[in-house]
Amino acid sequence: MKPVVVFVLGGPGAGKGTQCARIVEKYGYTHLSAGDLLRDERKRPGSQYGELIENYIKEGEIVPVEITISLLKRAMDQTMAANSQKNKFLIDGFPRNEDNLQGWNKTMDGKADVSFVLFFDCDNEICIGRCLERGKSSGRSDDNRESLEKRIHTYLQSTKPIIDLYERMGKVRKVDASKSVDEVFEKVVQIFDKEG
Repeated sequence: MKPVVVFVLGGPGAGKGTQCARIVEKYGYTHLSAGDLLRDERKRPGSQYGELIENYIKEGEIVPVEITISLLKRAMDQTMAANSQKNKFLIDGFPRNEDNLQGWNKTMDGKADVSFVLFFDCDNEICIGRCLERGKSSGRSDDNRESLEKRIHTYLQSTKPIIDLYERMGKVRKVDASKSVDEVFEKVVQIFDKEG
């Protein structure tokens, strides 16, 4: 069985993680956060990529695509090896730029099917407010205003064009993410019920 993938994109603080947790619960997808995989790898003792990842994350820059894809592929392979029925994945926060997308197409072409892109559209100031709030308890080194402004700049410059590209292919399902968690999830449910 090939993995079936939904890319989940939106600015930092758009609610991707929160909504993915609900999709997992209701639809049985496996949630893979590119950011979480990178943060875990960074902390893993003896990781060949740890220090490199740390430097990219601190600067609000995008980690080289080969690293991210190898971590995503490893996580998908492990999940499917443990349970062959678990072949539906939400990949959150990826692809973040043209390089990510080309890397994915090169490495995963014919090995995974991308159903659609779930795009959480949210005002930048709302996103920053949410992240600063999260930063009080998350312990994430990048939940501060300076990192957030860099991350939003990177998102607008690099990720938004990827969303636009998928939009032209008719593969984007857009949700207004500025609303409450429950209102946003109602829209998500409508999309997943229709997409199957």
